[in-house]
Amino acid sequence: MASGVLLQLNAELADVVARVQRSLVQVHNGRRGSGAGTIWHPDGLVVTNAHVAARRSLLEVTLPDGRTAPARVIAYDEARDLAALNVDAHDLPTVEPGNAKQLQPGQWVMALGHPWGVPGAVTGGVVIGVGSQLPELPPRPHEWIAVSLHMRPGHSGGPLVDVSGRLVGVNTMITGPDVGFAVPVHVVKAFLREAFRV
Repeated sequence: MASGVLLQLNAELADVVARVQRSLVQVHNGRRGSGAGTIWHPDGLVVTNAHVAARRSLLEVTLPDGRTAPARVIAYDEARDLAALNVDAHDLPTVEPGNAKQLQPGQWVMALGHPWGVPGAVTGGVVIGVGSQLPELPPRPHEWIAVSLHMRPGHSGGPLVDVSGRLVGVNTMITGPDVGFAVPVHVVKAFLREAFRV
C-alpha cells in the first residue's frame, strides 16, 4: 500500500517538474557563465535575477525547445535582484503564478535551474520561512522565501514552485549548503507593475 502511494507521488511530482521545465530558460550573459529564467508571458517576457543579467543590455537565451535567441534587458532592479528580459518569440509556455504569502514552514517546494550547466535540473526541500524578518536574511529590506534545499550556481533566476507546479518565487541566492533564498512571486509582480506601469 505504502509503495503504491510513493509511486503515485513520484509520478505526480515528475509530471509537475516536466510541466514547469517547459517554461524554464537558460540565460547566458557572456561573461559570468549562465543562469536561469522563467517565461512570464507567452510573447517573450522572461523574469530572472539582476545578478544573472549582470547589467548587460543584451543577453542570449536558450528556450525550452532548444532555440537560442538574443534577449534585451527591459527592466532591472538590483535591490530586489530582479530583471525582465524580452525575447523575440511568441506562444511560449508559461508557468502559473502561485501565492507565496500562503506558504508555511515545512511545505515542500522545488527549485529548477541549470546548476553547474546541467540543463533543467531540479532540487526539492522545505520552506524555512517567509517574510522580511528571517534569521538568515541577507541585509536587504525586502521579503524573501527561505528554503532548505540544495541550490547551486545556475539555479539563480529559475522558478521556485509548489507541489502543484505554481510559481511561488524566483531563486536568487544561497547562504550555505542547505539554505537558499527566493524572491516571492508577489514581489516579482510588484516589480513588473512598477517597471511597465500595468
